[in-house]
Amino acid sequence: MPIKIPKELPAYEALSRERVFVITEDRAKAQDIRPLRVGIINLMPTTIDTETQLLRLLGNSPLQVDITFLNMSSHMSKNAPPGHLEKFYISSEEIISMKVRFDGLIITGAPVETLPFEEVDYWDELTRIVDYSEKNVFSVLHICWGAQAGLYRRYNIPKKPLKKKLFGIFPHAVNEQYHSLFRGFDDEFLAPQSRHTELDRDAVAADSRLTIQSETDQTGIFIVTAREGREIYVSGHLEYDPLTLDREYRRDISRGLQIDVPVNYYPDDDPSKKPVVRWRAHANLFFDNWLNYVYQETPYNLDELI
Repeated sequence: MPIKIPKELPAYEALSRERVFVITEDRAKAQDIRPLRVGIINLMPTTIDTETQLLRLLGNSPLQVDITFLNMSSHMSKNAPPGHLEKFYISSEEIISMKVRFDGLIITGAPVETLPFEEVDYWDELTRIVDYSEKNVFSVLHICWGAQAGLYRRYNIPKKPLKKKLFGIFPHAVNEQYHSLFRGFDDEFLAPQSRHTELDRDAVAADSRLTIQSETDQTGIFIVTAREGREIYVSGHLEYDPLTLDREYRRDISRGLQIDVPVNYYPDDDPSKKPVVRWRAHANLFFDNWLNYVYQETPYNLDELI
């Protein structure tokens, strides 16, 4: 939430430079307040777990957030409980036809990253909602494969296969300290990664419309933004709960797949020991910062979105 202070206060200029949300008394009196409208396109195979993970983070803010779950009508989910999608989700095509607008939209990862984008059965439908979001959503947060898909659709950024799965908890740094998404972040923070592909860094760096906000030699690009935060691309999974990587590891082992123990996750790299959670605080902070940014910058009347 913003703090209300006199514009003449010496701290006002310093906080404004640091992108801390401050407002003057005149602006505070004129503010209209309403719940934020956030849509979630849940493409993950762990339907219920992903819902819970994202809602846990979105619910950590003092802001009131109205959630709408969206699914791809062109894809038949095999992972949601019977009747779940019909009861709690609305198709993206219906959102477009009804011209529904959102303050924020989250597009999750999906277990299709080794496929060419055009071979994903719901690719055409996903591109329509991505295109629709340009003028009908204030800020779109893309996660993992969702980030690759968004960057490919909007900027033709290709993905590249990794020699082996990037899997574990990795340290990351912030390039732009005072960006509104990273208020309160430490110089280094940890985040889960679980993917077989990566963004083409040269292609991202060559496009002046894109800004690399976080990257490491180990993980490559982690976070990219465009249009001053109206587009956010996160290659990892800040939303993961304590045991998500553990479930993925044991799933792959049970399938007979060659998989390394997640890096930096189990004490002594011993899967018999309980994982140590070291990314929860920054995950909450990141989502709080995103909601706060959306709250401050979205027009009160969503019909005024451009």
